[in-house]
Amino acid sequence: MREQPTRQQLIGFRLRGHGLQGPRLAGIAGGSATAVNPSQAREHAAAAGPAAVGEHAASQASEHAAAAGPTAAGEHAALIAAAARCGVQNSPPGSAILALHARAGGVTREAFTAAITDEHTLLQTWSLRGAPYIFPTADAALYTAGVLPPTEAAGRRFLPGVVPALDALGLTLEAASDLVQAEIADVLAGRALDIHELGHEIAPLIAARLTDTQRAHWNSEGPHAPGQSIGEAVVHFCMRIVTLRGVACIAPREERRARFVLVSEFLGDALPGWPAGPAGPAEAARAELLRRYLRCYGPATRASFAAWLGVGAGDASAWWDLLEDELAPVELPAGGNAGEAWLLAADLPALAAADLPQRSAAQPDMRLLPPGDPYLRAWDRDTIVAPAEQGALWRNVGGPGALLIDGEVRGTWRPSKRGSTLTVKVTPFAALSVAQREAVAAEVELIAPLRGATRSDTVFQPA
Repeated sequence: MREQPTRQQLIGFRLRGHGLQGPRLAGIAGGSATAVNPSQAREHAAAAGPAAVGEHAASQASEHAAAAGPTAAGEHAALIAAAARCGVQNSPPGSAILALHARAGGVTREAFTAAITDEHTLLQTWSLRGAPYIFPTADAALYTAGVLPPTEAAGRRFLPGVVPALDALGLTLEAASDLVQAEIADVLAGRALDIHELGHEIAPLIAARLTDTQRAHWNSEGPHAPGQSIGEAVVHFCMRIVTLRGVACIAPREERRARFVLVSEFLGDALPGWPAGPAGPAEAARAELLRRYLRCYGPATRASFAAWLGVGAGDASAWWDLLEDELAPVELPAGGNAGEAWLLAADLPALAAADLPQRSAAQPDMRLLPPGDPYLRAWDRDTIVAPAEQGALWRNVGGPGALLIDGEVRGTWRPSKRGSTLTVKVTPFAALSVAQREAVAAEVELIAPLRGATRSDTVFQPA
């Protein structure tokens, strides 16, 4: 008989998968992070995937952090373990560090920056849906080769905005990306350039390789931005493919700009490779990426996984079929998403045992999830937020963050910074208790330094 989980079981399973249930990966005591020992880090990372990958990321974190002392080791291992679950989106800019804080206590701007800039244990690049993601460098193959659309048709669905230009130019996405990649090493050598600078420098170099007819269209103004040529826009789009090929990545932001660098220069080597099995590195990466997805968002469907990737539902077979022998059907409860979904068979006992966190009236479990938080990308939104409240949380542009109290989304929040003060406006879906309001204010105090503020102010809007 198929498993028929309740809503509470679904939420509990996913909270655990996302690292949002129970104590954060590194506790906070007296305002500073407590230490996380290597074996504890490995347990957390292994929960996010097979030991071959999870232990690699956790082991890497432990090795780098151990030399820095116990407190730094705790911060560092917790960061890596939190990011290892399913990556964290960093748009709007600054979201990733808040998402990691929601999962790991003691996170600091210094530790986060050092993990990317100095230790290179975290990496940022364009990944799922073409969005900027941060993930353990040890897992880079998952979020590059594992995301890269395997066919021309899938690539066009991944980047639909470039299709009219490619058709007019008579180019495939693969050919256009090859043209960009052929110039990137010389243009980026020893430099860090933002996407507009890259387009401005690479587009003329590619134009010289085109026919007269192609060149005329390439140099004409496109529909995406005033004064931007079609060629520059094509470079912008194709850079997403070039990053998924592991050639370039995103350097730490400066002057509010995302800048691209060569992976070989930034890391001093190529991206860590994926162990080659009978199916080859790309297929192994795709298979593991799907496992990570199902542990965070399962039970799920091919279509939901395709949407998370940024491809069409029919394209998902290139990932899904690799795990056909590992999956088990699950019947979702009545509602907008009722019907058959799939989970890793090995995780059926965990789903059966899952439940919402135990509530504490005196000490509620409070997390402020930023816009774009992985948990908020749930494919079946009715499971985590009532339909009547979804419009307040999910918006096409400028959406707020979510108030997560004892495992339930209980409202929204919006930050604003003026000088050294971070002000957070909280709009609950229903009235909050005194203890819950105090927990929200305490959490705002913790995230203020992550936004570069020294003071915080919490303003509660009427429910």
